[in-house]
This record gives sequence, C-alpha cells and structure tokens, in this order.
Amino acid sequence: QVQLVESGGGLVQPGGSLRLSCAASGMTFSFAAMGWYRQAPGKGREWVARISSGRSTTYTDSVKGRFTISRDNAKNTVYLQMNSLKPEDTAVYYCSAWDGRYWGQGTQVTVSS
Repeated sequence: QVQLVESGGGLVQPGGSLRLSCAASGMTFSFAAMGWYRQAPGKGREWVARISSGRSTTYTDSVKGRFTISRDNAKNTVYLQMNSLKPEDTAVYYCSAWDGRYWGQGTQVTVSS
C-alpha cells in the first residue's frame, strides 16, 4: 500500500522560506517520478514541480527561480524548498507519485504578514 506523508507546512511571512518533505512508503521510490501540486482556496489543484527518477526537474512558471524540488532515494523522501514566498503561494501543498497515481494528504502553507 502506497503512502505519502507530507510535512513542513506552516505560517511564514512574505519573503520567507519553508521546506516541505514527503516521505513515501510501499513503493519502489527510486523508480518513481515525484511531484508537488497545490490548491489555493476556491481554486483547482495546480501542478508546481516534478522530479523524474533520473532527477530531471521541471517547474511551473510562477515558481521558477524560487522553488527547488529534490529527492533523497536513501530516505524515500522528496523535498520542496520554497524561497521568496509570496501571499499567492498560500495553498494546501500535495505530494504525488507516478504523475498523479498516488497522493498525500496535503500540508497547509500560509504566507502572510
């Protein structure tokens, strides 16, 4: 049974940083493409970043240069380092495995002064 557990969300001021983690179990993590998505209040779920099994990364335009996705296959964990946070980054952030086949429960990120 695949499980994805996100952590690291919270309240941060504009311009601040957070690092989200997603711990995976029940799957061959090193083979999986992993991604981060987010859903802001009243909006649909939006793709944020993706890292392939070969560590190639892609980002949605609004986070390029501010967010970094990475993975540690020894820990079965994918990370999202978020810098220069803006109020519009406020959302529930979800981890996904295999391009949307599996999802975590989400972690809230709130950017506000």
